[in-house]
Amino acid sequence: MARNRAGRSGGRDDLPDDPDEGAAPAGFAEAEPHFLGHRERLRERFRKAGGEALPDYELLELVLFRAVVRADVKPLAKALIDRFGSFAEVVGAPPGRLREVKGVGEAIVTELKLIGAAVERVTRGQVRARPVLSSWSAVIAHCRASMAFVEQEQFRILFLDKRNQLILDEVQQRGTVDHTPVYPREVVKRALEVAASAIILVHNHPSGDPTPSNADIQMTKTIIDVAKPLGIEVHDHIIVGKDGHASLRGLRLI
Repeated sequence: MARNRAGRSGGRDDLPDDPDEGAAPAGFAEAEPHFLGHRERLRERFRKAGGEALPDYELLELVLFRAVVRADVKPLAKALIDRFGSFAEVVGAPPGRLREVKGVGEAIVTELKLIGAAVERVTRGQVRARPVLSSWSAVIAHCRASMAFVEQEQFRILFLDKRNQLILDEVQQRGTVDHTPVYPREVVKRALEVAASAIILVHNHPSGDPTPSNADIQMTKTIIDVAKPLGIEVHDHIIVGKDGHASLRGLRLI
């Protein structure tokens, strides 16, 4: 008797080449796949204890459940953590590198990028909620969520009004793994365009070490010199990396 084979549907990633292979004959009850019980147990642990109680690979499994509906995703979750290092680094990895991992298709890439976008949107909302200088931990959290695990350098500017409320959060330049071109006059010009009274400079070090370089310090001082006569204050220059962050103001380098 001919047997119908289920195809892929709904844009989801199904890891087995043929999910119906070995299906029970008609009239016999098919055993429940072992991974279904595991999925429900993991969801229940998350509901009771929250994400902090789960290791990175199990939290990643919960994300993968949405994209892969008919397979055990634990091996894939562990493979992703092994490749990139942590949950945050998996979420922040470029789509092209994610696709290099066997079993990762477009549905999985979409779910991971959705998580990253959601985190950035939440942290940006927390920064907007109150004056930036009185919510410094929220600023740092937003900068790290947005840039700490990006594989190329980015130069970001937070533009603030007279009350130190966020006007605009903008990536001005993208560069290579170890360099981003920054033009001080363009920074100040953009601040004038959005009527900012103050700015916070932010960039990332893909190497992971947020220690400021001599070039970082000199560039910041140049921007301060250009901005000051026009009434624009540079509150700080924050450098973020996988290993933490550094504040040039906090280090008394500016």
